[in-house]
Amino acid sequence: MFAYYVRIALLGLKRQPVLSALMVLAIGVGVATAMTALTVLQRLGADPIPHKSERLFALGVDNWNTNGNSWGEVDGKAVAPDLLTHKDAMALLAADRARRTVIAYSVSVAVQPEKEGLRPYVAAARATVPDFFPMFDVPFLHGGPWSEADEAGRARMVVLSKATNERLFGGENSVGRRIRLSDQYYTVVGVLDAWAPRPKYYDLSTGAMNDPEPLFIPLSLAIAEDLAVNGNISCWESPGEGRASFLASECIWLNGWVELPDDAAVAAFRDFLAGYVAEQRQAGRAFDRAHLTAPVPLREWLHLRRVVPDDMRLFTVLGFAFLLVCLLNAGTLLLAKFLRRSGEIGLRRAVGASKRALFAQYLTESSVVGFFGAFVGLLLTVGGLAGVRSLSPHWSEAASLDLPMLATCVVIAITTSVLAGVYPAWRASNVAPAVQLKTS
Repeated sequence: MFAYYVRIALLGLKRQPVLSALMVLAIGVGVATAMTALTVLQRLGADPIPHKSERLFALGVDNWNTNGNSWGEVDGKAVAPDLLTHKDAMALLAADRARRTVIAYSVSVAVQPEKEGLRPYVAAARATVPDFFPMFDVPFLHGGPWSEADEAGRARMVVLSKATNERLFGGENSVGRRIRLSDQYYTVVGVLDAWAPRPKYYDLSTGAMNDPEPLFIPLSLAIAEDLAVNGNISCWESPGEGRASFLASECIWLNGWVELPDDAAVAAFRDFLAGYVAEQRQAGRAFDRAHLTAPVPLREWLHLRRVVPDDMRLFTVLGFAFLLVCLLNAGTLLLAKFLRRSGEIGLRRAVGASKRALFAQYLTESSVVGFFGAFVGLLLTVGGLAGVRSLSPHWSEAASLDLPMLATCVVIAITTSVLAGVYPAWRASNVAPAVQLKTS
């Protein structure tokens, strides 16, 4: 019987092609608007490293005084700065109170290729410690990170991204070879496999949707050689003159992360931070918002840093509101289409067709409209996401349609079109046959 209803529905669409096209287009446009916004929102809000995010904690250390700028509130909760001072970062790194502790910042270097035909260019590099790579599960294609001894010895070593290795060495295994960065030679110790987390959760200060740095070098070397900071520097008081004064100042510019294996480790590290803050206050430092200094879970950190913009949430709400308007329009068109066949409905009722059978037929017809609307909506969604990617290449990962979202698109289109067709189908199945036969 269902196949018969579908065949009748297709014939009904053919009889009124313009009206049918309007209904399909209304559903398709509404679904595309809602799904484009929902896809981007869902990808932005997804857990970037789900298998271990509950063990990763950002170091929120608020060393500022109350006269300095506040870092604002999110959901009524005060937010700690997203960066650390040099003295706090080095103290926490030296304390070694976590399974892994990572301190890092972004620097700028001049890449001077020796390959013929390649011109020098400026690139960002991440100055960090060896634990960065296992903490964030960074995949290697060749080699690996430098050792702790290399870090302590300020060795000139570098890890290349896959794209940089292809650019400089044609994709060959370049481990052991040298590259020239800012007039100094560095030895390649590792080449990464493809790795581009979205959002770039390990350093939101340089742009949550930006690509990872193409080069990685030892933190100790970068600080010792005063490599230019390629990121934010915030100070609540003047750092004074000279490099030594800057490193000893209250200026924040370094990222800090710890990996804590269980709740007991989290509690112990929180107690350690509280003791550290107490010591610093006794030494004369501000820490006026000491209660904000704590290890912050990765997912909470992303929320507090507003990785998903409020505008994106609003756009999603408006997208579904627009879908509702489109469904109301489609439902109105369906109602008009069904009621134009009142004479036919009355005749069928008179010869014995039940209300239930008529309701099932017209609901099937609205479902067929929804199926075509889903197809059109899917095409428009793909186009809408392509438009988002063209506006900002950094959103390429977030503005992409995966299989679960594809299935969601189809389900939403068909479900909503069926719901939109319930009232028109009910009205059509309740047409009074006597009145229609008398009118006819």
